[in-house]
Amino acid sequence: MILRGVHFLLTYRCDVECDHCFVWGSPKARGVFTLKRIRRILTEAQKLGTIERVSMEGGEPFLYYPLMVRAVEEAVKLDFHVEILSNCYWASCLEDAVEWLMPLAKAKNVELSVSSDPYHGEKWESNEVRNAVEAAAKVGIRVAVLAIKDPRTGAVCPTEIGGVKVGLYDLMYKGRATVHLAKDANQSEWRTFTKCPHEDLVDPKRVHVDPFGYVHVCQGISMGNAWQTPFSTIIEDYDPRKNPILDPLARGGPVALVEQFGLPHDEEYADACHLCYETRCLLRKQYPHILAPDEMYGGLTEVEKV
Repeated sequence: MILRGVHFLLTYRCDVECDHCFVWGSPKARGVFTLKRIRRILTEAQKLGTIERVSMEGGEPFLYYPLMVRAVEEAVKLDFHVEILSNCYWASCLEDAVEWLMPLAKAKNVELSVSSDPYHGEKWESNEVRNAVEAAAKVGIRVAVLAIKDPRTGAVCPTEIGGVKVGLYDLMYKGRATVHLAKDANQSEWRTFTKCPHEDLVDPKRVHVDPFGYVHVCQGISMGNAWQTPFSTIIEDYDPRKNPILDPLARGGPVALVEQFGLPHDEEYADACHLCYETRCLLRKQYPHILAPDEMYGGLTEVEKV
């Protein structure tokens, strides 16, 4: 595996609870990185010699602003390109948004991706997103606008916001979306989902690392825990055939996972993520260290002690 990107789930906590969120972000969610552990992952990522990009995500990373800024600065010093993903709750006015972004602009080699759709607000384009886009232009930060398709509204997604093209992506029915959105989606026969459409499980180019140390091939499927085994070792030793969840998924998608364990299932699902997620929920007690942590499956746990 030649890994190119490491995505830090800086925290599971978020100021909102979006219906589509597949990490179950919430004001009640727990778990946040320490600076010491961020440094540990960055050092291990540098050791691999293949990592080019680092992403700061959540939850909402701006909720832990001093930690996020320091993490960005240290990643840039190690020559990583850094992306930050945010819902822009902090951009209440243009002047304030500029102040929030200025320390990140000074770090250089940083870009901002902002979420703008009806999941994050009542409409496709919020005042906060417009302020963030304009502030990013003022301080010299490259910005991208990300939107997720919403089958519940007839409103049309704008093609651009503040001169920035909007990237419109399909909704993935996993996490909270399986509870709030899947029942109203168009359904397909379960046997059609014979591959993972979003991640290369055999040769991943990116992984997510969360505050509890879990290294996710796909959110909620762990290849190891970086607080127990060095991150670089986990990546170098990765073999999906040795993982009882990833092996069938890599061979035949969610269908193979169902068949491998002879699990009950419905006849139709919204998409491959929907079938995969609900199947994994049935297997969690059997594989608690692979299908982890609880936060990825709608549960709340205490922050693990250092």
